[in-house]
Amino acid sequence: MEIGIKHKTKVATYWQFLNQFANYGMQFIIGIVMARLLSPEDYGITALPSVIYAIAGICIEGAFGSALIRKTEIKEEDLSTAFYYSQAVGVVCYILLFVGAPWIASFFEIPILTSLTRVTALSFLWVGFMTPQGVILTRKLDFRTPTIIAIISKLLMGIVGISMAYLGYGVWALAVSTVFSSFVTVLLTVCFVKWIPKTGWSKESFRYLWEFGNKMIATLLIDRVYMNIAPLVIGKFFSPTQLGEYNRAQGYAELPAQQFTNLLHGVTYPVLSKMQDDLDVLRNSYRRMLRLCAFVMFPLMILLALLAKPLIVAMVTEKWIACVPYLQLMCIAMMWYPIHSINLALLLVKGRSDLFLKLEILKKTMGIILMAASLPFGIIPFLIGTIIHSLICLLINTYYTGKIIDLGFLKQMKDIMPVFLLCTLMAAIVYLSLSLFTNIYVQLFGGGILGLGVFVLFSYILKFPELEDVKYMLSRR
Repeated sequence: MEIGIKHKTKVATYWQFLNQFANYGMQFIIGIVMARLLSPEDYGITALPSVIYAIAGICIEGAFGSALIRKTEIKEEDLSTAFYYSQAVGVVCYILLFVGAPWIASFFEIPILTSLTRVTALSFLWVGFMTPQGVILTRKLDFRTPTIIAIISKLLMGIVGISMAYLGYGVWALAVSTVFSSFVTVLLTVCFVKWIPKTGWSKESFRYLWEFGNKMIATLLIDRVYMNIAPLVIGKFFSPTQLGEYNRAQGYAELPAQQFTNLLHGVTYPVLSKMQDDLDVLRNSYRRMLRLCAFVMFPLMILLALLAKPLIVAMVTEKWIACVPYLQLMCIAMMWYPIHSINLALLLVKGRSDLFLKLEILKKTMGIILMAASLPFGIIPFLIGTIIHSLICLLINTYYTGKIIDLGFLKQMKDIMPVFLLCTLMAAIVYLSLSLFTNIYVQLFGGGILGLGVFVLFSYILKFPELEDVKYMLSRR
């Protein structure tokens, strides 16, 4: 049983990794090319209404996907009900955004936002198709199909976006390519999965989905609004250029942290859900995932912070140099993001979406207080506040993990402390070596190779068990 689940997890992780790379790795590469062609102001303008899109996206999905994934058996009525809900809310959200677009433009005092918002929000008209198809694929641990779809859609997105940016369309290159990619993704998903609603609306299905989903919707709304308050305030009270620099730094910091978390959550949530009734197996599997998470993410984020300057200059030129300190501070805050996520995933596995919501309210309230106290002094003090907030949240999340599976803060820190100490040694060696060279490419590639080499070598000497887990995941066994 354990070997079978381990093998399925490994295969699913392969495809989920390729899916994440196709979705975000290719988007990252495309973004580098477009950042060279566009200005920080262009990125700042397109980022202004992001909080509104985030809220609409959560309302459309409704957390019904998570509810269906953890359900022991799903019926056709469940899938159809989720589809009708998502599609109806998507149409309503587009109408509201279409009507409210002039108000958004007036608030930010940027007239082009009226037409830009109306075009960008078009994806809400068809995104409802993604919920049932996504559930079907995830329950099967089929990450191969989404990977193929992502590769095709991102390639086409890159062709459209880069071409328009090269021809001088500015912000429209970002808006049109995003909408086009969304439409292609939905079209290909429908063609591959071949699911269409076969039944009508079910009150019984909706009641189950809503009982689980309403708390998750509230939780996700709080999280997304909170995550987008800073860009909203920066866009209103600072310049679009500063918002663009902040947005790019945030994108680079979130890429490894968030996508590794999505990879981890996409595979471990359905797998751990199958173990939810066996506490000992669940605890042991959780601890192993936690250590592996720190083993992969800690050195990656610390290296990204150390190499931020040569990386930014090499990728997107000196015009983006102002985002370097933003990126460095974000990396320190984001390195804990997967640890937060895996703790919170356990609450969902145990069906505690109510506790999930309470925690989000508490943590986001504290975050807003820190934000209000720091953001008036500038972006740098605000980012220092996010690091403090991340560590406070870690204490809160691990407290409840300790209540559920007897694995609280001290036990989790004991598990990941060897990795953290090794990363500290790696950081000191890389930092000292960077001062010996002035060429940015030597700093970038030399520092990266040295850092990873030191980390892997000492992991082998000290016989870290996580190294064997990584070797297993990379092997053909």
